[in-house]
Amino acid sequence: MLQQQHEPEQTGLGKTIIPRAEHTISRQDISDNALKVLYRLHKAGYDAYLVGGGVRDLLLGKKPKDFDVTTNATPDEVKKLFRNCRLVGRRFRLAHILFGREIIEVATFRGHHDQGQSDEEQTNHQQSEQGMLLRDNVYGSLDEDAQRRDFTINALYYNIADFSLVDFAGGLDDIQARRLALIGDPDTRYHEDPVRMLRAIRFAVKLGFSINESTREPIPRLASLLREIPAARLFEECLKLFLAGEGKNTFSTLREYGLLTPLFPQLKPLLANTDHNQSLDFISLALASTDHRVRNEQRVTPAFVFAAILYPILEIRIQELLTELSLPTSDALAMAMNQVLDTQCKSVAIPRRFTSAVREIWELQERLKRRQGKRAQHCFEHPRFRAAYDFLELRAKASGDPQLQALTDWWTQFQKANDKERFNMSKVLGSGRPRGNNRRSSNRRSAPRKRRSGETS
Repeated sequence: MLQQQHEPEQTGLGKTIIPRAEHTISRQDISDNALKVLYRLHKAGYDAYLVGGGVRDLLLGKKPKDFDVTTNATPDEVKKLFRNCRLVGRRFRLAHILFGREIIEVATFRGHHDQGQSDEEQTNHQQSEQGMLLRDNVYGSLDEDAQRRDFTINALYYNIADFSLVDFAGGLDDIQARRLALIGDPDTRYHEDPVRMLRAIRFAVKLGFSINESTREPIPRLASLLREIPAARLFEECLKLFLAGEGKNTFSTLREYGLLTPLFPQLKPLLANTDHNQSLDFISLALASTDHRVRNEQRVTPAFVFAAILYPILEIRIQELLTELSLPTSDALAMAMNQVLDTQCKSVAIPRRFTSAVREIWELQERLKRRQGKRAQHCFEHPRFRAAYDFLELRAKASGDPQLQALTDWWTQFQKANDKERFNMSKVLGSGRPRGNNRRSSNRRSAPRKRRSGETS
């Protein structure tokens, strides 16, 4: 039978303590390094709990990607216990305990802002005029920490002292019902941190959970709050949204809740017009391809995802420039790439190493058409060739264009061919070129050479 303790005067949340015999979490499923951190904190006299996604995933029978710890020890006190510790973050001060490639994140219990705090404490807890938390280094109790968590399923704590599970907000019931619910008033919580709207979508899609009515209702009308989030932070969120194996479903769910436009403002005309369904089909195919690679533990890059999401906009912009300015295709492509990427980076700050790769994937779509002579081999040797080929293949599939499909088939054969066969494939293409297309035509009279001083005719 569950042991219940209620402390509404502190948090307004009910606290249920579930003994080890009545829950399914086993230390055998917890990272050895996470256990080392928990045990050392406990031995030093501090409270230590496994919290968040690690607990949630263990209860769902999944293997957690990482393990987070929370404690009443301050970051500086944690650092004194672990030589392999570094302190990170300004908005949230955290301790990272390094074990080779594994990082155990340790956070101090969060507290509530108190009007009676000192000036220094007030500085550590700041809000914008819209209610968004800008800095938050106020420490508190376990109960306060639970109330500060975003979703009920993330307010579950595994206590290393007695291996019990502490549930503050009915998270265990929501896990069993496969339901996602915010803790507290949704409008207030979304204003505090608008990224919670993205997290709601990500968790719901990732876990296959429904979103309860009070949690989902404010999202479409508060979606514009995401424009207040730093563009660099939204890039990190996009990686979680689209590179975790559920990018296709996440994209469609973000669209359903009106959250795509704040992330990708240039997509707005496409989302509002059914004439662009083919473009959206291409994006879906590209995201599905990335999902497949993630699930098969193959390498993926953000560049491919951003190249796919923005490519329909690039095509539209190229056509506009060709019509408005009568530019050569290469110039229109260069100008359109700059405009599309510069505009996008104001919303989601894509690092330069990825925008460079996006440009290369886009540029290669044109180069893949030019296969005569040595051009095909040079293109094939390009570091981004494989990504560009996959991109071309998806374009052909989404559009149903026979010319694109023929081009894809040619490159498929080229990759399988030996050197002699590749040479012949390019030679056949080159042999069909009219002579008049040669740079120096025999019918074209050369300009008279200027006579140098001292020369005679």
